[in-house]
Amino acid sequence: MFNRILSLLIVSLTFFNISTASAVTPSEPLWPTLKVAYFGDKEISENANDLLVIEAPKRAEDAAIVPISVTSLVEQTADKYITNIHIIIDNNPEPYSANFHLSPELGLIDISTRMRVDQYTFVRAIAEMNDGSLHMVSRFVKASGGCSAPAGKDAAAALARLGKMQIRMRKPTVGQPVQAQVIVSHPNYNGLQFDQKSRLYIDAHYVKNIDIQYNNKPLISVDTGISVSEDPSIRFTFTPSEAGSLSANVTDSEGQKFTHSKDI
Repeated sequence: MFNRILSLLIVSLTFFNISTASAVTPSEPLWPTLKVAYFGDKEISENANDLLVIEAPKRAEDAAIVPISVTSLVEQTADKYITNIHIIIDNNPEPYSANFHLSPELGLIDISTRMRVDQYTFVRAIAEMNDGSLHMVSRFVKASGGCSAPAGKDAAAALARLGKMQIRMRKPTVGQPVQAQVIVSHPNYNGLQFDQKSRLYIDAHYVKNIDIQYNNKPLISVDTGISVSEDPSIRFTFTPSEAGSLSANVTDSEGQKFTHSKDI
């Protein structure tokens, strides 16, 4: 909660103090301010293209569901691995958009999700290594209006399907990498969407955490915020070492919990 309030305050103050002649993107970059707010005086290695690749469309077809993927070029090992991947969307109302807590057992990191993008902006993925070092890659995305875009489903339909989950994957083979996808049916209202019928803003109600485990051992735990799109989706690759169960546990901002599992 503190980080959310801090980030909103930072963006508000920054926009107030800089020229906003362009409605598309701020006239001065927010990243220097955001870096200090989220990472203090820690050094961040920029252009870490030897470690990570970030993919996102240069111009998004739909600003409310912008696909973003992050892939590591170095395999996770017991001695050297990525513990967290921080996703920052500079010009969103809440720039700190997600934190992926990762297990070294994942091997190569290959993660995809979907985000709302409010203005033309840099999207950043910052890898935090087990030695505490930080390494960043970024991509500029042209999109606008995604954070205030109306939900794709009406309120009644969204409520009827709230918390329903899917785990999609091809038939896995023990010892071989397989791609899996967790999808949660949730409107992910962010507090910025306007209800045309009531003429009021819809109260925020969104997924806060997605915890994915295999045989009760953590693979990925994602702390999410208001930038994540409606019906949150996490696609990732893992290698099952034995037969078992892949499970996903979800908690939203109202404390509701949902769970789903798939036997392998």
